[in-house]
Amino acid sequence: MIRKIVFILFALLCAFNAFSQQIQNPAEFLGYKSGEKFTPHYRIVEYFKYVAGLAKNTRLQQFGTTNEGRPLMAMFIASDENIGRLEEIRHNNLRLAGMESGTPTTNTPVITWLSYNVHGNEPASSEAAMWMLYNMVNPANTKVQAELKNMVVVIDPCLNPDGRDRYINFYNSVAGAMPDANPGSREHAEPWPGGRVNHYYFDLNRDWAWQAQKETQARVGLFNQWLPQVHVDFHEQGYNSPYYFAPAAEPYHKDITQWQRDFQVVIGKNNAKYFDQNGWMYFTKQEFDLLYPSYGDTYPLYNGSIGMTYEQGGIGAGLAVVTRSGDTLTLAQRLEHHLTTGLSTVEVASANAQKLITEFKKFYDNSRLNPPGDYKTYVIRNDNNEKIEQLGKLLSRNGIQYGYGLANKSVTGYNYFSGVNEQYQVGPNDLVVNAYQPKSVLLHVLLEPKTFIPDSATYDITAWALPYAYGLQAYGLKEGYKPAKSSISMVKPAIPATTKAYAYVSAWQSIADVKFLSALLKKGIKVRYSELPFDAAGKHFTAGSLLVTRAGNDNIDFDRTVTQIANELGHELVPLSSGFVDKGSDIGSYNVKFIRKPKVALVTGDAVNSEAMGEIWHFFEQQIGYPVTLIRFQDVGRIKVSDYDVLILPDGRYSDLATDNLQAWVREGGKLIALESAVGALVDKKGFDIKNKDEKSDSKTDVKTKEIKRVYADRDRDALRSSIPGAIFKLNIDNTHPLAFGLPKYYYSLKLSDDIYAPLDDDGWNVGTVGKNAYVAGFAGYQSKQKISDGLLLGVQEEGRGSVVYMVDDPLFRSFWENGKLLFSNAVFMVGQ
Repeated sequence: MIRKIVFILFALLCAFNAFSQQIQNPAEFLGYKSGEKFTPHYRIVEYFKYVAGLAKNTRLQQFGTTNEGRPLMAMFIASDENIGRLEEIRHNNLRLAGMESGTPTTNTPVITWLSYNVHGNEPASSEAAMWMLYNMVNPANTKVQAELKNMVVVIDPCLNPDGRDRYINFYNSVAGAMPDANPGSREHAEPWPGGRVNHYYFDLNRDWAWQAQKETQARVGLFNQWLPQVHVDFHEQGYNSPYYFAPAAEPYHKDITQWQRDFQVVIGKNNAKYFDQNGWMYFTKQEFDLLYPSYGDTYPLYNGSIGMTYEQGGIGAGLAVVTRSGDTLTLAQRLEHHLTTGLSTVEVASANAQKLITEFKKFYDNSRLNPPGDYKTYVIRNDNNEKIEQLGKLLSRNGIQYGYGLANKSVTGYNYFSGVNEQYQVGPNDLVVNAYQPKSVLLHVLLEPKTFIPDSATYDITAWALPYAYGLQAYGLKEGYKPAKSSISMVKPAIPATTKAYAYVSAWQSIADVKFLSALLKKGIKVRYSELPFDAAGKHFTAGSLLVTRAGNDNIDFDRTVTQIANELGHELVPLSSGFVDKGSDIGSYNVKFIRKPKVALVTGDAVNSEAMGEIWHFFEQQIGYPVTLIRFQDVGRIKVSDYDVLILPDGRYSDLATDNLQAWVREGGKLIALESAVGALVDKKGFDIKNKDEKSDSKTDVKTKEIKRVYADRDRDALRSSIPGAIFKLNIDNTHPLAFGLPKYYYSLKLSDDIYAPLDDDGWNVGTVGKNAYVAGFAGYQSKQKISDGLLLGVQEEGRGSVVYMVDDPLFRSFWENGKLLFSNAVFMVGQ
C-alpha cells in the first residue's frame, strides 16, 4: 500500500515536472525576469497563444483589432470538465439574466472576468496578466485548480494595446542600461500625448457605455455575450499612492444593490488579508466612486456584476522610482501586488460561487419585474430619423430593448425639456423604451433626467442623460407601456440615377447630413446652403438646408454622381425641377450661400489637451470622413497659415499663443475655432473681442469672515462650492445664425467648468447664451451656478473677411454628446461662408 502511495506521488511529481517542461512561466518564455523589462504587446500575444496551444483547459478568442491593427484577445480558463461546454455555460448565463428564453440552471460555474491595462501607461497589469494565466493553468497550483471547478475565468490581458506600446516604445527609447529611480530623470517624464489613451487619444475607461471607439465596441460586445458575475479592472495611479481596492468611495449610484455593495467589502477584506500578511500599504473607500456609467467598474455593476477597480501606484514609475517616502517602487513589486489581488478575487468568487449566481439571477429578475426609478416607460419623440437611428444603435449595443409607437397614443409624462408633467400624443415613429426588461438598471441610469448624487465629491461627470445629449425631446411615464411595433423603416428610398434635376435639396439636421456634405465636397461637387427657410416640391426646408445645383456642377455627370453618393450613404434627397420655390427665397437668391471646401488644420502638441484634440481628430476621420491636417502648436507661428481656411484650437494651455499672425490671417478670410480654455487664451488679445464677464466680488468684511470660519478638515468640501465636474445647462440659441443651423431655439450643453464670458459687442453674434435659470442636471457648486448666468457660451466674431468662433464648452465630449456634433460642423462648414 505504501509503495502504491509513493508511486502515485512520484507519478504526480513527474506530471508536474512534465508540465514545467511543457509550459513555461512568463519569465522562462520571455527570457528575462518579470519586472526586469516591459513586455511589448506582441510578446504578450505570443505568450497567450503559446499557453493556449498547450493547456487543454483554455480557449483563446480574438474578438477584434485596434486602430493600429493590434489584436484584442480574451483567454477563457475553466476546469477540464467545463472547458468543452463554454457555449452551454454562456447561454445558461444569459438565460439566468433573462436575455435568452428557456429555463436556466443555477448549478453553474460563476464567471470572473479580469481586465488589464486599459490605460497604456499603466503597464504593470499586463505583466501581471501573464502570471495570472500561468497560475490558472499550472496543475501544481492545486488551490487554483480546485477553484476552477465551479468557475470560468476570463483574462483580457490588454485593453489598450496601442497606448501600451506607445508608452513602452517611449520608455525603451530613453532608458539607460540600468533603471534610473530618480523621479526627475527623463524616463519618468512621458511626452505628449502619453500612453494613457488609444490611437485617437480617447480614454477607453470612459467609453464602456458610449462605445465610440472600435476597441470598446468589440470588447463590450463580447462582455454582453457573457455578462460575468465578477469583473475587475486593473489600473495604476500616481506612484506615490499605495494600492487601492474595493470597497469604493461614495457616491454610489442608488441603483447599485446592497448585495453589490456588501460583496465589495467581502472581496476587499480578502485582499486586505494578503496585503496585511506582506505588510503592503493600501487604502479603500476613497477617491474612486461608483456613479458615472461608462467606467470599467460601474458599467459591469449596472449589468449585474460585482464591478471593481484595483489601482496600483505606478504611473510614471518606469522600472523603478523613488517615492516621496524614500522607498523604491519597482515594476516587479507592482506586478506582484496585481497578481495577489487577482488570485484573491478568484479565491473569493469560487468560495461564494453559488451565492453570486443566486444574486445575479435575482438582480435580473428584479430588473424585469420591478425596474428601478420613477419612470417605467421612456418615450423619445422622433423629430429626426437620423438621431433616433443613432440613439437606437447605442441602446442596441448595450442590450437595451426598445420599439416604436404606442397603441394608447395619448399619455401623461415628465417632459425633460420643460421639467413638468404634460400630456403627449405619441407618434407612430417615436422611440419607446419599456423598463420591464433585463437591462432596466442600465437603461434607467442612461435615461433618467437627473441622477441623484448623495455625495457631491465625484471622480467624473455627474450628468449624461441621453435625451439631452442627443437633443431629443423625451417623456418619462410612470406606467409601463409596451411599444406598438418592434421596428420602423429607416431605409431611405433610392433615387433613380436617371433623375434629371435643377437641384437637389438635403436636410441639415444631423451628423448624417454632415457626412453627406463631406462626401460631396471630397468629390469636388459644389454645394450651397439656404440662409432662410423655404418651401419647394411640397416640402418645407429649414435654414441650413443643403442645395446641390446643376449650375456650377456641369463639368460632371451631375445627376448620376449626386444620386450615387446619396444612395451609397442611404441619404434622403429631394430633387427640384425648378429654381422657383413655393415660399421663401429662390435658389438663385443672395440668401443662398456657396460653401467653400475648407482646408482644415487641427492644433496638437504639448499645449493641447490630447483627449479634446482626439475627439476632433476622430470626428473628422472616422465619423464624417473629411480630411484634417494635424499641426503642432509650436509650429503655428512658423507655418504658412494661409494654406488653411479653418484653424481649430482645442482645449489646452495656450499661455504663449502668438495672436498677431492669427489676427492677420483671420482678417484675410481665415476662420479660427477656439474651444473651451482656448477661448480664455484670446481674452484681452489684440483683435479678439471676447472678454471676461464682470463678477461681483465679496466685500472685504465678508472675505475676512470667511477666512476666519474656514476649517482645515472641510477644505475639500469647501472647494466644491466652485466645482462643476460635469453638469448640464440649457442655452438660449439664435438658430437664425449659421452656427446654430439645424438646432431648435435651445441647446443642452455639458459644462465641465464655470467659464462664461461677456456678450460680444455689436460687431459679434451672441449665438448661445444663458440666463439666470439655465441649470438642468448634475452637480454644480452654488458659486458656479451663480456665475453661469447672463453670459455668452457660443459666439461668432466677424473680423475683416474672416471670423472667430468661440465655443466655451466641448461639443464633442467623449463623442457621445451627439447634438454637439451638428453645432461643431456648423462652425467648420457654415460660419463665414
